[in-house]
Amino acid sequence: MEGRTMYHSWNLRKLLRYIAFDMALVLAAILLTRAGRQHFAAVDSAGGVSLPVLMYHSIAPVPETQYCISPETLESDLQYLQEHHYTAVSPEELIAYTEGTGDLPEKPVLLTFDDGLYNNLSLALPLLEKYDMCAVISVVGSFADVYAPDAPHNDIYSYLTWEDMQQLEDSGRITLGSHTYDMHENGTRRGCAKMEQETEEAYHEALYTDLSMLQTEFQENLHIQPTVFAYPYGFVCPESKPVLEELGFQITLTCLEKPNFITRNPACLYGINRYNRFGNCSTAEIMRQILPDEK
Repeated sequence: MEGRTMYHSWNLRKLLRYIAFDMALVLAAILLTRAGRQHFAAVDSAGGVSLPVLMYHSIAPVPETQYCISPETLESDLQYLQEHHYTAVSPEELIAYTEGTGDLPEKPVLLTFDDGLYNNLSLALPLLEKYDMCAVISVVGSFADVYAPDAPHNDIYSYLTWEDMQQLEDSGRITLGSHTYDMHENGTRRGCAKMEQETEEAYHEALYTDLSMLQTEFQENLHIQPTVFAYPYGFVCPESKPVLEELGFQITLTCLEKPNFITRNPACLYGINRYNRFGNCSTAEIMRQILPDEK
């Protein structure tokens, strides 16, 4: 028992250091995308449906940070959206609209959660159910395989297991997406972007190997094939698009903080912009920045 306690204590410290470093890198990526390092052209707003997109990460009962908010803050956000008549939409609804086989509500909003933290299930899902909302949760395959099995279910630092993801899938409110299998890092390669010295052929092979591994695990564990892909740290490169299309991804999520306009052209779903929901800021102030009716 003593050895087991020490093991989990070490694991907790390691995970907390990893999360802190990870969040710092995401902040750097957002600053870069704000500066204009975005490779997809903006969709013409003429005739398009405005779609604000919120990007959440951790929902935990700890002091709020750039990438962690409290359950109370999330509830305040959801309540605000409901009271202002916004309807959370699913990726399936967006795809149907662009293909001309469905419609969107008058005031749609897309809610997304990155990294696949356990608190997205334990704390966020009950609030989504309470306010009749749906969301996208993009997971990192290696986090689910390496970190989640050995860590206890803890609202502060644990990641989702495949069994947890099955619960999310069964809820009918969550669309699971890919955040790469093991390219969620910022070292020699920035996220899953092409390296400067890398040939396009070698890059396609590396990216295909990584993403297809996670797609295979989704199929084997949950019998699904995600159509949503979130770029790690928001690092986008045009060379990724052929691989994403080959693997069946129809929506890609970036970290560029700009409005979206959804048209009847499916191409508008590649390079969806998102606003990071940071902590220590009121719901009203955040929504004034994000929602077109509140500006």
